[in-house]
Amino acid sequence: MPQRIVNAVGKKKTAVARATIKEGRGVIRINKMALDAIQPEVVKEKILEPIMIASEILDGDMPKIDIEVRVEGGGFMGRAEAIRTAIARGLVEWTGSETLREAFLRYDRNLLISDPRRKEPKKYGGRGARARRQKSYR
Repeated sequence: MPQRIVNAVGKKKTAVARATIKEGRGVIRINKMALDAIQPEVVKEKILEPIMIASEILDGDMPKIDIEVRVEGGGFMGRAEAIRTAIARGLVEWTGSETLREAFLRYDRNLLISDPRRKEPKKYGGRGARARRQKSYR
Protein backbone atom coordinates (compact mmCIF):
# COMPACT_ATOMS: atom_id res chain seq x y z
CA MET A 1 0.00 0.00 0.00
CA PRO A 2 1.51 3.38 -0.98
CA GLN A 3 2.15 5.88 1.80
CA ARG A 4 -0.18 8.87 1.86
CA ILE A 5 1.63 12.20 1.56
CA VAL A 6 0.15 15.71 1.70
CA ASN A 7 2.06 18.83 0.60
CA ALA A 8 1.03 22.34 1.66
CA VAL A 9 2.46 25.84 1.23
CA GLY A 10 2.29 28.86 3.52
CA LYS A 11 3.52 32.41 2.83
CA LYS A 12 4.09 35.56 4.86
CA LYS A 13 5.89 38.57 3.38
CA THR A 14 9.00 37.04 1.72
CA ALA A 15 8.97 33.82 3.78
CA VAL A 16 7.76 30.65 2.03
CA ALA A 17 7.19 27.40 3.94
CA ARG A 18 6.54 24.02 2.32
CA ALA A 19 5.14 21.34 4.62
CA THR A 20 5.06 17.62 3.91
CA ILE A 21 2.75 15.53 6.07
CA LYS A 22 2.92 11.73 6.14
CA GLU A 23 2.16 8.85 8.48
CA GLY A 24 4.79 8.41 11.17
CA ARG A 25 5.61 8.75 14.85
CA GLY A 26 4.51 12.35 15.49
CA VAL A 27 7.83 14.09 14.71
CA ILE A 28 7.88 17.74 13.64
CA ARG A 29 10.99 19.01 11.85
CA ILE A 30 11.71 22.47 10.50
CA ASN A 31 14.63 22.69 8.05
CA LYS A 32 15.76 19.25 9.33
CA MET A 33 15.84 20.55 12.94
CA ALA A 34 13.61 19.18 15.70
CA LEU A 35 10.92 21.60 16.85
CA ASP A 36 12.41 21.53 20.38
CA ALA A 37 15.59 23.17 19.08
CA ILE A 38 13.75 26.18 17.63
CA GLN A 39 14.45 29.50 19.37
CA PRO A 40 12.99 31.89 20.56
CA GLU A 41 10.17 30.26 22.55
CA VAL A 42 7.53 32.62 21.10
CA VAL A 43 8.22 31.24 17.63
CA LYS A 44 7.81 27.66 18.86
CA GLU A 45 4.44 28.54 20.44
CA LYS A 46 3.32 30.21 17.20
CA ILE A 47 4.25 27.14 15.16
CA LEU A 48 2.43 24.78 17.56
CA GLU A 49 -0.90 26.69 17.42
CA PRO A 50 -2.48 24.70 14.55
CA ILE A 51 -1.41 21.39 16.11
CA MET A 52 -2.93 22.34 19.49
CA ILE A 53 -6.22 23.41 17.87
CA ALA A 54 -6.34 20.23 15.77
CA SER A 55 -5.75 18.00 18.80
CA GLU A 56 -8.60 19.78 20.68
CA ILE A 57 -11.05 19.56 17.76
CA LEU A 58 -10.23 15.97 16.78
CA ASP A 59 -10.02 14.83 20.45
CA GLY A 60 -8.38 11.38 20.37
CA ASP A 61 -8.68 11.02 16.59
CA MET A 62 -5.46 12.96 15.93
CA PRO A 63 -3.44 10.64 13.69
CA LYS A 64 0.27 9.90 14.24
CA ILE A 65 1.87 11.97 11.52
CA ASP A 66 5.32 13.32 10.73
CA ILE A 67 5.51 16.95 9.62
CA GLU A 68 8.58 18.02 7.65
CA VAL A 69 8.76 21.76 6.86
CA ARG A 70 11.24 23.58 4.62
CA VAL A 71 11.17 27.34 5.02
CA GLU A 72 13.20 30.06 3.33
CA GLY A 73 13.26 33.85 3.16
CA GLY A 74 11.98 36.46 5.58
CA GLY A 75 12.71 37.04 9.25
CA PHE A 76 12.09 34.68 12.14
CA MET A 77 8.51 35.85 12.81
CA GLY A 78 7.54 35.85 9.12
CA ARG A 79 8.93 32.34 8.87
CA ALA A 80 6.89 31.25 11.91
CA GLU A 81 3.69 32.64 10.35
CA ALA A 82 4.44 30.88 7.04
CA ILE A 83 5.15 27.58 8.85
CA ARG A 84 1.91 27.67 10.83
CA THR A 85 -0.10 28.41 7.67
CA ALA A 86 1.54 25.49 5.84
CA ILE A 87 0.95 23.10 8.76
CA ALA A 88 -2.70 24.18 9.17
CA ARG A 89 -3.43 23.77 5.45
CA GLY A 90 -1.77 20.37 5.46
CA LEU A 91 -3.75 19.19 8.51
CA VAL A 92 -7.04 20.27 6.94
CA GLU A 93 -6.18 18.43 3.73
CA TRP A 94 -4.93 15.34 5.63
CA THR A 95 -8.02 14.99 7.84
CA GLY A 96 -10.59 16.28 5.35
CA SER A 97 -12.44 17.70 8.36
CA GLU A 98 -14.71 20.67 7.74
CA THR A 99 -15.02 21.31 11.50
CA LEU A 100 -11.22 21.61 11.75
CA ARG A 101 -11.19 24.08 8.85
CA GLU A 102 -13.91 26.18 10.51
CA ALA A 103 -12.06 26.07 13.86
CA PHE A 104 -8.88 27.37 12.20
CA LEU A 105 -10.82 30.19 10.52
CA ARG A 106 -12.52 31.13 13.80
CA TYR A 107 -9.22 31.15 15.71
CA ASP A 108 -7.18 33.07 13.14
CA ARG A 109 -7.98 33.54 9.47
CA ASN A 110 -4.24 33.64 8.63
CA LEU A 111 -3.93 29.97 9.59
CA LEU A 112 -5.48 29.03 6.23
CA ILE A 113 -5.29 32.21 4.16
CA SER A 114 -1.89 33.77 3.44
CA ASP A 115 -1.47 37.45 4.26
CA PRO A 116 -1.23 39.38 0.95
CA ARG A 117 0.55 42.42 2.45
CA ARG A 118 4.03 43.12 1.14
CA LYS A 119 6.64 45.79 1.71
CA GLU A 120 6.08 48.84 -0.46
CA PRO A 121 9.11 49.70 -2.60
CA LYS A 122 11.19 52.79 -1.83
CA LYS A 123 10.73 55.79 -4.13
CA TYR A 124 13.06 58.61 -5.09
CA GLY A 125 13.24 61.85 -3.09
CA GLY A 126 13.15 60.33 0.36
CA ARG A 127 14.37 57.69 2.79
CA GLY A 128 11.55 55.20 2.33
CA ALA A 129 8.33 54.34 0.56
CA ARG A 130 6.37 57.34 1.84
CA ALA A 131 8.84 59.51 3.79
CA ARG A 132 10.11 62.56 1.90
CA ARG A 133 12.80 65.12 2.64
CA GLN A 134 11.41 68.22 4.34
CA LYS A 135 11.29 71.39 2.31
CA SER A 136 12.94 74.42 3.87
CA TYR A 137 12.67 78.03 2.74
CA ARG A 138 15.44 79.41 4.98
